Amino acid sequence: MPTKADAASAQIQRKTAVVDEITERLGDADAAVLTEYRGLTVTAIAELRAALRPAATDYKIYKNTLARRAAEAAGLTELIDSLSGPVAIAFVRKDGGDAVTAAKALRDFAKTNPNLVVKGGVLGPRVLTTADIEALADVPPRDQLLARLAGGFQAPLTKAAGLFQAFTRNFAYGLKAYIDQRPEEELTQGAAEAPAPAEGESEGAEAPSAEESRPSTAAEAAPDGGESDQQARTADTTETPEQETEG
Repeated sequence: MPTKADAASAQIQRKTAVVDEITERLGDADAAVLTEYRGLTVTAIAELRAALRPAATDYKIYKNTLARRAAEAAGLTELIDSLSGPVAIAFVRKDGGDAVTAAKALRDFAKTNPNLVVKGGVLGPRVLTTADIEALADVPPRDQLLARLAGGFQAPLTKAAGLFQAFTRNFAYGLKAYIDQRPEEELTQGAAEAPAPAEGESEGAEAPSAEESRPSTAAEAAPDGGESDQQARTADTTETPEQETEG
């Protein structure tokens, strides 16, 4: 028959197991939120657990004395003062848990169930106050953050693509304008570099003067083999005196 000592030993073992469980959960959880559930009905607690399920969060009720021992064993002595009254801890699991979604679920549930009081918690190695958890609940969900992040990366790429398109378009326009202007510049340059015509050549060669076109002597003007009129007159004048002397 079990004795009182055996019963006490069994009770101590159960309490030790609970302390170990809380300590292990605090160490393995991505985050943990301490709440006081005084005044909540069993139905309300079931609804709260259902609301926390999408965030991969387990809502567990413990005696505050055991929770204090577990917090001390986990090295989270800052939580001891918050572990008073009926205590329930929301453990956000690392495998798929979302601390932001869990904080939102607790805040929204407390709006319609004022008996739920958020008292603090931990996020990784950091101890959170009630105000920290409220701020965590205001953070956009992970999907929205990822969408914003993707949009932030896409915006500079879109802007860069637009600038590149504008650069290539303007370059093409500039190149076309340069090609169109090039023949005109070459034509203008060729006309400027062409040698000026010699004096008198632009209007055609001048006609020879009358003196240049007239033979310089009568002999030059006579036909080949004949005598000019001047030569004939000279011959007549020379021969006339000889005829008068002979008579």
